[in-house]
Amino acid sequence: MKRMMFALAVLVMLAGSAYAQGTIKLGGIWTLADITGKQGSAAAQMAVDEINAAGGVLGKKLELIVADDEGKADKAAAAVEKLATVDKVDVFIGGMASGAELGKIPAFKKYNKVVMSTGAAASTVVEKALGPSPGSDFYFHLHPWDYNQGASYLEGWTAINKKDPTIKIARVFLGYEDGAFGQSSWVATKTLFNPSMGFTIDGASFKSAAFGGGDYTAMLEAAKAFKPDIFLWAGYDADALPMLEQAKAMKFSPGIFLGAPPGWPKDFGKSKLAPNVTLYGMWSTAMNKNNPASEKFYKNYVAKFKEEPATYFAPLAYAAVYIVADGIKAAGTTETAPLVKALEATKYTSPLGETITFSPSMIIKHQGITRQKILQWQNGEQQVIWPFEAATATLVYPFPAWK
Repeated sequence: MKRMMFALAVLVMLAGSAYAQGTIKLGGIWTLADITGKQGSAAAQMAVDEINAAGGVLGKKLELIVADDEGKADKAAAAVEKLATVDKVDVFIGGMASGAELGKIPAFKKYNKVVMSTGAAASTVVEKALGPSPGSDFYFHLHPWDYNQGASYLEGWTAINKKDPTIKIARVFLGYEDGAFGQSSWVATKTLFNPSMGFTIDGASFKSAAFGGGDYTAMLEAAKAFKPDIFLWAGYDADALPMLEQAKAMKFSPGIFLGAPPGWPKDFGKSKLAPNVTLYGMWSTAMNKNNPASEKFYKNYVAKFKEEPATYFAPLAYAAVYIVADGIKAAGTTETAPLVKALEATKYTSPLGETITFSPSMIIKHQGITRQKILQWQNGEQQVIWPFEAATATLVYPFPAWK
């Protein structure tokens, strides 16, 4: 009898040891051909490595399993299915393009695992498809929705104009890619920069180079004829340089030349076309001067990958992993209900200069960051122009005429 009890005790100890030595699997989905996916997935892996080196989570190692959605809804849906059924991941993270995110939602709802989303700004399609609480409570959205972004842009430009009335912002033209991201940007921009606020707005679509396009002539000609104070384009990193080249060729130089892609080409700052281009974003290397969390992330990323992070999706994905890990520690499990409750108490000091918490948005219950920054390329680096409390430089205005 004693031998049997001893044997059972040994089995229990071995079983407990095996449990402790298991892994917690994170299923990361990104568009890997895009710089946001390449650097986002790399930064997520860096966070996993750091957490594992510090002892892991609940006595287990984290494992990141990455799938490529290729920026397409069908590929994204297939990635969720594969990660859920073959890899048996515990939590999903990642994402960028709204169209691809939309494709994931039916499968996300099917498996009801916690999702920590780093992308998808198109509220009109993605947030609407998720639906209200409690049916979407598994979904935590870190990236601002389009209306969050638009509200912060309006706030920022209004503040800049108030501080320096010579900076004109009344006439706004939006060039937008013809997918879900661009269409939602157009809707949000028209809503916010409306005539009742003293704005005149126009816009035109283009086919992004990320999806086989690259000819911006018609859109740029319409923008030049409109004579905007602010020319804004919403597309992807592949559009940045060819659009500037075509704008230069037709000598189109608005007062403010503003780009709003999720990420910029890796060495964009070194281009002769880059100086004084304005942009929206959540992070830049200039923030290392006054943000210890940013500086730590940056130094670790450069040491590990021998290149600078060129997109805010890198620190955003890094933050996503740490938030999930902290939530699992607090919940003591990866089971959805207790993990959701633990994540609702998140208060994470991120490298993005934001202390990330979650609160209800227009539809879903768990929205993270709600504000973006206005930045400008100066001397090869993205400088923060607004919010003023985080500013690292003042706006160069107007955008210089092409030579």
